[in-house]
Amino acid sequence: MALTDEQKAEMAEAAAQRTPTARPVSAGLEAMLAQAIPILDHGFVRVVDYMGDDAAVVQAARVSYGRGTKAANEDRGLIRYLMRHRHSTPFEMCEIKYHIKLPIFVARQWIRHRTANVNEYSARYSVLDKEFYIPAPAQLAAQSAVNRQGRGDVLEGEEAAHVLRLLRDDAGRNYDHYIEMLNEDETGATLSAERSGLARELARMNLTLNTYTQWYWKTDLHNLLHFLSLRADAHAQYEIRVYAEAMIDTVKAWVPHCYEAFRDYRMGAVTLSAQMLSVVKRLLAGEAVEQPASGLSKREWRELMETLGRE
Repeated sequence: MALTDEQKAEMAEAAAQRTPTARPVSAGLEAMLAQAIPILDHGFVRVVDYMGDDAAVVQAARVSYGRGTKAANEDRGLIRYLMRHRHSTPFEMCEIKYHIKLPIFVARQWIRHRTANVNEYSARYSVLDKEFYIPAPAQLAAQSAVNRQGRGDVLEGEEAAHVLRLLRDDAGRNYDHYIEMLNEDETGATLSAERSGLARELARMNLTLNTYTQWYWKTDLHNLLHFLSLRADAHAQYEIRVYAEAMIDTVKAWVPHCYEAFRDYRMGAVTLSAQMLSVVKRLLAGEAVEQPASGLSKREWRELMETLGRE
């Protein structure tokens, strides 16, 4: 993970500042502020700022003046009720802002979640760093034969080595051509006084998608949990899942009761269709149910049997 000198200075200054505040704070998340969590080979996630805590969710649900009840177990119970019954607006009262460094192809997948405020590093105004995501050998997998969005067996031997060489060589060559077209180095210094250089907004088109970018990403707790339920799932692409897993750690420190409810009612739960629930009831009644007479498609049946541990 590479941080610029400016970012290191900014983080050190933020860590040194302890401004008294009258607003509620989360002790767990306070300890993580200004700390960068390393992700992949050059990426990171760090919490820049936040608003609210578990008590803020309870306060919004009760529309009260206080910070919840005197009994912590009552606050926990209410949060679990809200999560269980999908009462989402109280969770929108908490917000969090992250600074994230990630490969461009991950950012393009991430931006599909349109429920956040995003400000990305602009290659129209600045020169991108010479940093590329190169997968670890364990992540070099072939296309899955049964899942168009998934990976199959890991590549091995010379084939894996060849792929890694292509990734490094292509990214390095394209970046060198990017700098050549700009006619300036990463600091903005002119390389040759005899050339004008191409505009930054045009030269950037030559960069490979594994080039790293950065952004500030701010969202509320409800939409953050929705993002995490999809991107921290075992079926999510590895390169975005590792970011989501790091962000889960920040949620756990920030709003532990909300995290516990999210873990139990979202991450660790399943949703059954009306037909699936009917099949479960028939099975519990001792009926021998088979797929053709279940009212489920073959795929739905397989998913239900996997959920019930009857593969």
